[in-house]
Order: sequence, then structure tokens, then C-alpha cells
Amino acid sequence: MPLNTPVAVLLSRKGSAVQTVSPSATVADAVRVMNDKKIGSVLVVEGGRLTGIFTERDVLSRVVGAGVDPRTTRVSAVMTVHLETISPEMTLGDVMGLFTNKRCRHLPVVSDGELLGLISIGDVSRWLADTHQAEAEHLRQYIAGGYPT
Repeated sequence: MPLNTPVAVLLSRKGSAVQTVSPSATVADAVRVMNDKKIGSVLVVEGGRLTGIFTERDVLSRVVGAGVDPRTTRVSAVMTVHLETISPEMTLGDVMGLFTNKRCRHLPVVSDGELLGLISIGDVSRWLADTHQAEAEHLRQYIAGGYPT
């Protein structure tokens, strides 16, 4: 069942590469990375330690909405510091529950204090869509007699 799939499986397919910025980076620099990579967030890392996340929502509410200058404002002043993290053993069903309950769209994957990757709601949606499409194709083949009984 796709919802019982561990996060580690999805992460192995997606890859563990994440985009990061320093807390001292300006908002303009972080937004440039997000735009260049076509992503909705960057993780904020200092000395190899995850200190926060900076998202599109942070740009809207804490930068544009607050009227601060993105060229001089540091990411550390407007990032989300109380972020949820997930373990690679969690299931996609658990992750979907977190996305819903915590109203977030990006979850860093952490194990024993080590950042392993980032899972977005888009990653989970793609995984589920691909899984359902493969199941539907398997059933079509079975019904059409493509598989021995």
C-alpha cells in the first residue's frame, strides 16, 4: 500500500540533495536560490546544523507583508525556526498527516541529528500518483489477459 511506504524509499528515488543557505544570507540571496532551482524553500544550515527553513510563505508573510527590505534583511530574522522534522522510517501516510495538521509543505528528513534530505508535499503527491498509475496499468493488463493466472 503506497501510504505505508517509508519516507526512506521516496527519498532514495528523489535523492538527498537539498538547497541550503546560511542564516546570515540575505532574503534576496535565498529567494534567488529558490527561483534558480524552482523550489519553494531552502533549509537554513549553520556549521552543519539545521537551524531553520525559509519558505515562500515566509517571503509573503514576514518579508513582503512586513515591508522589510529583502536586500538587507538576513534570513535568520524571517525564517521559520520551529520546524517539524521527520525520520526516514515514517510512512507517507504519517507525513501526509503532518502536512495537513501542521499546515506545512516541506519536511526535512533527519536521523540521529543528520540531515538526510527534504520531502515536499509535491514529492508525496507525485509518488502517490505514479503508484496509482502503475497499479491501474497492472489491473488493465490483468483484465486484458496480459498476465497468466
